[in-house]
Amino acid sequence: MNWSGGKDSALCLYKALQSGQYNVSHLLTSVNSVHDRISMHGVRRSLLLQQAAALGLPLHTIELPEQPGMAEYETAMLEKVTMLKNAGCTHALFGDIFLEDLRVYRENKLKQAGIQCVFPLWKQSTAELAKEFIALGFKSVIVCVNEQYLDRSFCGRVIDEAFLNDLPANVDPCGENGEFHSFVYEAPMYKNPIAFTLGETIHRTYEAPKTTDTGNSQMNQASAYGFYFTDLLPA
Repeated sequence: MNWSGGKDSALCLYKALQSGQYNVSHLLTSVNSVHDRISMHGVRRSLLLQQAAALGLPLHTIELPEQPGMAEYETAMLEKVTMLKNAGCTHALFGDIFLEDLRVYRENKLKQAGIQCVFPLWKQSTAELAKEFIALGFKSVIVCVNEQYLDRSFCGRVIDEAFLNDLPANVDPCGENGEFHSFVYEAPMYKNPIAFTLGETIHRTYEAPKTTDTGNSQMNQASAYGFYFTDLLPA
């Protein structure tokens, strides 16, 4: 399971487990080794470890520098995926919903390691998925927003009906275009909820990469882009 710690990967894992088609044996997460946090989400490794413990699944991480180039990322990713292949994995689960070029990218890259990609949420309505996520009892907090779409007031908010109602019309309800990222602290498949408190919210600006696997053309056209991150402190 390609685990980001956020809403879509959690719902993807839930649906995969409910289907009974897959024996999910490992979690795989990209981590910024400089800051010891989940890549892009900015969540502390200690909270990621708590998620893995709550799921009862071993965690493997792709350790990345501050701003890795695509070649650097792909080398690290294929090395880890090959290790999981050798450990008996045959499929990789992803929480992607409708970004066609991202799906093709994943399928092409993992094919090199002999792994088949599976997308349990593919082409489902993001509005309906967001409502289902809430109805199933998942609880998630916003840890990062892209300032091109949302202001800092959305950071630290819990994903609920009020949150969905407050999203601007150009923001996908699941943040599929990278508008926001979240941390799931309670889920039907967790053994226990994960306790935390909200820390400070900071702003960071990143240079736009020359190439990207996000499929987000608006981001690609920018020379730099900014994000607000809300720190989560383990309780």
